[in-house]
Amino acid sequence: MIKKILLGLSGGVDSAVAAYILKEQGYDVTCAFMRNWDAYANNDILGNPTIQDNVCPQEQDYMDAKAVADKLDLPLLRVDFVKEYWDDVFTVFLKEYERGRTPNPDILCNKYIKFDAFMKFAHQHGFDTVATGHYARVNHKGAESMLLRGKDTNKDQTYFLCQISQAALSHAVFPIGELTKQEVRRIADELQLESVAQKKDSTGICFIGERNFRQFLKNYLPMQEGNIVNIADLQTIGKHSGVMYYTIGQRKGLGIGGTKGPWFVIGKDVKRNVLYVANGDDKEWLLSTSCIVSNVNWFSKHRPQGDYACTAKFRYRQTDHEVSLRFVDDSTVFVSYPNGVMSVTAGQEAVFYQGEICLGGGVIDEVFIHDISVEQKIAMRCENGKMR
Repeated sequence: MIKKILLGLSGGVDSAVAAYILKEQGYDVTCAFMRNWDAYANNDILGNPTIQDNVCPQEQDYMDAKAVADKLDLPLLRVDFVKEYWDDVFTVFLKEYERGRTPNPDILCNKYIKFDAFMKFAHQHGFDTVATGHYARVNHKGAESMLLRGKDTNKDQTYFLCQISQAALSHAVFPIGELTKQEVRRIADELQLESVAQKKDSTGICFIGERNFRQFLKNYLPMQEGNIVNIADLQTIGKHSGVMYYTIGQRKGLGIGGTKGPWFVIGKDVKRNVLYVANGDDKEWLLSTSCIVSNVNWFSKHRPQGDYACTAKFRYRQTDHEVSLRFVDDSTVFVSYPNGVMSVTAGQEAVFYQGEICLGGGVIDEVFIHDISVEQKIAMRCENGKMR
């Protein structure tokens, strides 16, 4: 029996080639373009470089997707998840920034939109499976599906898929997971998919696009100026425009100089609206040795007992770090890495691997430097003025 597959066609080269591969493999393929953001309805004005364009980037993406679908002789649906994106992705995104944390909207988007709302839409309309143009692979053998890294290690996107459910993974297909980006573009050229073959990869916030990020956040989070404090001597050395606009480890855009630099962000006190920085001689403030990770999605129902050795990424494109993790409850793990990792940041995702297998991931909740949380260490430094 030929499987009916609903493919998310974004207007980019990856999903276009995914559509071609599925058709060549004999599947009954229908494409769907997702509209998840409405700039005017969502007050996306400040920081939006295309707000005055005659054709918005999203509409251009749709026209590019339509050209691909027509070229491949495949039907194209247009589906709208603007409300779901606002409620389940963007609202969480803003709340995390208000807490002074740094969330990853791409992970939220995959969890709640592409592999939840979109998947429900597919099942309601008689499709067996959902496909996307992610650089990842999935093994459906046995009772549980297994998420594997994409063949192109430079483009592997399993980091962004770590929070989708096992139920969603069991109905997912990633047709380009065995290909490199170079091979994908070559296939698009050979098929004469002119609208996408050499199209620049999308960047910026998932389904929103490129923005002047600080200006963009001002649409939703009021700017509140505060002090930038040197952790070494607790002296104010500058002013910031709002602690939520900065991330741990950030070096550029601080607006401070002098002979003691370069400066980097080491901590944020949201209640007091203080941004703490250190210079190049104080890198130990960024070198954490353990963290607590919450809301962990573990793809297998068999969680490891006791200490478990694996590797982890604490940011996308970061190299794997050897870690030991231990479940402290059903959805929380304590992760240790005694050799230290730079700039592990609350609100970001920790994603765990065993070789090619993506085990799952969760949100970094608290970061420790030799058994003292970064927040505690900063508080202690402020209290006694001596601790470095």
